[in-house]
Amino acid sequence: MFFHVKDLSKTYQTASTAITVLDKLSLSLPQGEFLSIVGDSGSGKSTLLQILGTLDHADHGTVTLDGASILELNEEKRAKLRNRKLGFVYQAHHLIPELTAVENIMLPLMIRGEQTKTARNKAMALLERLHLVQRAEHIPAHLSGGEAQRVAVARALIGKPRLLLADEPTGNLDEETAETVFEALRQLCYEEAAAVIMVTHSMALANKTDRTLRLQHGVLH
Repeated sequence: MFFHVKDLSKTYQTASTAITVLDKLSLSLPQGEFLSIVGDSGSGKSTLLQILGTLDHADHGTVTLDGASILELNEEKRAKLRNRKLGFVYQAHHLIPELTAVENIMLPLMIRGEQTKTARNKAMALLERLHLVQRAEHIPAHLSGGEAQRVAVARALIGKPRLLLADEPTGNLDEETAETVFEALRQLCYEEAAAVIMVTHSMALANKTDRTLRLQHGVLH
């Protein structure tokens, strides 16, 4: 297994009580698998993804990617890991409003220091595969919700991440558009051999992934 989580725990302390959202949670993922995680609101699904993406800290437990522990990294190394090996897609597309679609997709490669022409060519190739070439020079405000989310998928995958984390990536979309975005996400991930962990409320989408787990009382079943 190239991605392994063991005994992951996270508790939030309030003024009156302690709330455990992850309770010695364990998970293994082979390369290329598309895993969906379902669960009730407040069950800790988003917290789990934030920790796996090194954007939040666990109280206990280990997470290894390609045999290397990632939770103990300092912030500089975490940022490099996120840019090189992890991809993120959220319910809100989080595109930079001042940048065009192609510029948003190019951004992870520009951060790496890749040449502008090379980054643009790769971004345009993704836009072509997503049937969005005609929207390349449009800013996010001029894209539909589905178009913006497909641009966000392209941005997440342009750096060829080893693992993509998707938090309700179709949650703001109507059923038909959600299906289009999901299919684009699944196709690109399979083509790039990226593993995926997707949190979703949609059992219809979850049933189309390789495996589905339910997060309940801090444990995956």
